[in-house]
Amino acid sequence: MRIYREKDYYSVSRRAANIISAYVIAKPDAVLGLATGSTPIGTYKQLVEWYEKGDIDFSETKTVNLDEYCGLTAENVNSYHYFMKDNLFSHINIDMENTHVPDGSADDIEKECTRYDKLIDSLGGQDLQLLGLGHNGHIGFNEPSDSFPTGTHKVKLTENTIEANSRLFDNIDEVPRYAITMGVRNILTARHILLVVSGADKADALRKTLYGPVTPQVPASILQLHPHVTVVADEAALPEEK
Repeated sequence: MRIYREKDYYSVSRRAANIISAYVIAKPDAVLGLATGSTPIGTYKQLVEWYEKGDIDFSETKTVNLDEYCGLTAENVNSYHYFMKDNLFSHINIDMENTHVPDGSADDIEKECTRYDKLIDSLGGQDLQLLGLGHNGHIGFNEPSDSFPTGTHKVKLTENTIEANSRLFDNIDEVPRYAITMGVRNILTARHILLVVSGADKADALRKTLYGPVTPQVPASILQLHPHVTVVADEAALPEEK
């Protein structure tokens, strides 16, 4: 595991974007696993800036997103389909046919989960998987539980996660209570995992992730077992040891 301790959110975003862009430059048809939420917005902004300068070409790149809310259509402004278009896809030359997000509005969620697993496998898995970190240690929407979920599945969000995500909605009652998410197996099959963390409110979760026991009660702790993980965190999330 390689850990980068950066000064602030801007530096974290720039470092993460540099790692992602290196993959795309070295392998134009790379499969990128992408995340949503507030943490990766700065990373996507930096990638867009470099694309506009002509430094990166996304025309052959493929993407698979971690998760999506159940019950929201792709056109809903709170969906992760919309988030990805608004923050990245609409600003670069990626082929939208090569971008994939779970369908949270599917009539048969179980069937959609199976389809998404097969899709990821058909692409050969992720070359690089970008992850954020939840306050309770979740990755994707894999919440603390008694076991590590394997494939893509439907999950009931915890009140902690609902409250944390409510900042992106007009009010907390609008936050969906269920989501589709890649499972731990989907994440761990990525050849390289990039975990990006910012803010003092994530410090406890990051400490447990990096140095605590591997337990499904802290889902991100499973990353300790992956052979190629890079962590990029700011000083607030990763204080210097005294």
